[in-house]
Amino acid sequence: MSNFVWANPIFFSLLALIPVLVWWYWKKAQAGQPSFQLSSSQNLEGINPTFRIKFRHLPFALRVVSLTFFIIALARPQSSTSWQNTTTEGIDIVLAMDISGSMLAEDFKPNRLEAAKKVALEFVEKRPDDRIGMVVFAGEAFTQVPLTTDHAVIKNLMEDVKSGMIEDGTAIGNGLALAAKRLVGSKAKSRVVILMTDGINNKGEVAPLTAADIAKTFGIRVYTIGVGTIGTAPYPMPTPWGGVQYQQVEVKIDEPLMKQIATMTKGQYFRATNNKKLREVYEEIDKLEKSKIETTEFRKRREEYLIFVLAGLGFLLGEVLLKNTWLRSLP
Repeated sequence: MSNFVWANPIFFSLLALIPVLVWWYWKKAQAGQPSFQLSSSQNLEGINPTFRIKFRHLPFALRVVSLTFFIIALARPQSSTSWQNTTTEGIDIVLAMDISGSMLAEDFKPNRLEAAKKVALEFVEKRPDDRIGMVVFAGEAFTQVPLTTDHAVIKNLMEDVKSGMIEDGTAIGNGLALAAKRLVGSKAKSRVVILMTDGINNKGEVAPLTAADIAKTFGIRVYTIGVGTIGTAPYPMPTPWGGVQYQQVEVKIDEPLMKQIATMTKGQYFRATNNKKLREVYEEIDKLEKSKIETTEFRKRREEYLIFVLAGLGFLLGEVLLKNTWLRSLP
């Protein structure tokens, strides 16, 4: 019954008549009960009532069930079938990730780069309707993952990202310019770059503000993230004997530049000082950049009262047959 909707549910109020009908039948049966006096009931002991006596109330029970089905039919049960037509307005996002040597600092666990990769993958998995790509940069920049909705490809190629795979340095302008270039031909309604770095621009042919101006021209919004604790961070330095020695290295992030890039492109700047803060940054960006989903619901209803009418007629016919045959009573 839970799969039905009711066109005329007001008729269910008629079910209140059934208890009244039962009460009326019981009073009538009591009033019509014959009685006679016997000097002794000893001779009646051991006499079992016949089946006709046991089932003498069956016709009335069938009438009550029949009436119940007729009332349900009056309420007009309808089966409802619905489906949705969903249109998704996707977002194209390019992650521009700094993979310079300083990203191996261990103020994040296990280090900045691995922490950034892990959180970035969590971000990707939450956005199945968006195309996502990845640009990595150090002293130069290149496209690691082209725009795609294939999360398996993104995961595999992101796992291959390592510090030292390209010339060291921090070419923020080159990284941003290449990320913007990947989005120039995009037809998505919203185009976004998430630029993450832990240092100061010191290499590259394109100035960071020039790259920001390119992004602004094409309507690309840039969210910038500064990665690194406040003060100094432990950095692993190889020793001549093949071991590792840690040194405290000062954390230098050009925050004024990061804020200016974000402001120019109508984005936001975030500072992440540990793993938890970095995850919170990506969660905030995830909230800010939600895909627009338009849903049109279609619904089809079909009348289902006939089956209840037929059931009611069946029980009513059963009552008539029993009253005029096996359970027939003579006046």
